[in-house]
Amino acid sequence: MTLVEPSIDETTRVYRKVTWRLVPFLFACYVAAYLDRVNVGFAKLQMLSDLQFSETVYGLGAGIFFLGYFLFEVPSNMILHKVGARIWIARVMLSWAVISAAMMFVTSPTWFYVLRFLLGLAEAGLFPGVILYLTYWYPSERRGGIIAMFMTGIPIAGLIGGPVSGWIMNAFAGTGGLAGWQWLFLIEALPSVVLGFCVLAYLDDGIQKAKWLSADEKALLAHNVAADGASVTAHRFRDGFTNGWVWLLCGIYFFFIMGLYGVGFWLPTLIKGAGVSDPLQIGLLTMLPYGAAAVAMITVGRLSDAARERRWHITVPGLVGVAGWLVSIRFSTDLVIAEAALTVATIGVLVTLAQFWCLPTAILAGAAAATGIAVINSVGNLAGFVSPYLIGWIIDTTKSTSLGVYTLAACLALGSLLALTVPKRLVNR
Repeated sequence: MTLVEPSIDETTRVYRKVTWRLVPFLFACYVAAYLDRVNVGFAKLQMLSDLQFSETVYGLGAGIFFLGYFLFEVPSNMILHKVGARIWIARVMLSWAVISAAMMFVTSPTWFYVLRFLLGLAEAGLFPGVILYLTYWYPSERRGGIIAMFMTGIPIAGLIGGPVSGWIMNAFAGTGGLAGWQWLFLIEALPSVVLGFCVLAYLDDGIQKAKWLSADEKALLAHNVAADGASVTAHRFRDGFTNGWVWLLCGIYFFFIMGLYGVGFWLPTLIKGAGVSDPLQIGLLTMLPYGAAAVAMITVGRLSDAARERRWHITVPGLVGVAGWLVSIRFSTDLVIAEAALTVATIGVLVTLAQFWCLPTAILAGAAAATGIAVINSVGNLAGFVSPYLIGWIIDTTKSTSLGVYTLAACLALGSLLALTVPKRLVNR
């Protein structure tokens, strides 16, 4: 069908329709995924003493997830590109739900390591797969806000997961002879099972298969995506491995992920260090950093799209987050100041992450996007292994969290400054 040039209002209406159809559902999937990935941070509050695990054992187990994630992420995204998002995302969600629930049976460091590794294998592909999937629907000029909306699943998982996890661990402790942390793994795996089956019924593989769009709406969307892709030179599968900018982005993302899992795995511990001992209270106090970060991610994403500027919308929030980490160290025993500083740090970490994904999706398209996005996410997520293990080792060695937090701040600063080395001509569109 020949596309009649649509009005701005018509284009806005169509994209709003697509967004309401796709983003809330994908967001819910990501919330479930992120809860299953990091609820070990809350389980840790009881699990370590029950099983006699050291901080180093915990750090290694928390991080080994990302070795499995690293190994299977690129193959997973290539399969998704071949077979479609609907079947593959459903497979991802159902398999990780089963493994996450099995964490309740951990009795030794070995089984802790094995199940965390398998969880990484199972979950590999969800996040880069969704980022790739969004490029099928949106041109680069609209992706800043859309990716930010999807990635608010991280802070919302923290916002919801904190108090819910604390409540589960308190309310179910001892029920059926199981500890609170065992019930935590079981109950928080259930949403992923439900959503996994919903994916099969709800998600479409692309524009042309969407029965809820008219022919004119499909033509408009397809035209915009094709026009956007025409300005990108990297389209082939191998371009995702050989493009030099991909490897720079891997390094930047590595530093950002160091900060992300500093928040995800250690925020409850840092709040506890400020003088709070009850798991439910700790959960409630994690709500403020995550809630503020969700608002900031959407706000900065919209500003970035409106200005069509990407690099400074990464660097400035990142450096603000560094300041938050540093203040949290200086006032680590003052609950009010420490909570405010950790909120600023969390905002900085999560805003930079959301805005980062505007860079590779502007540089890569088609098959190159399938491999390149997965390469960047898999290499970057090796920091998910390094970060918790390194911080755990530092805490065990120094008996203090300060040096570990300095490390997180340095990584966030490096990633933020390196973002400015990406040429603006490639990404500011």
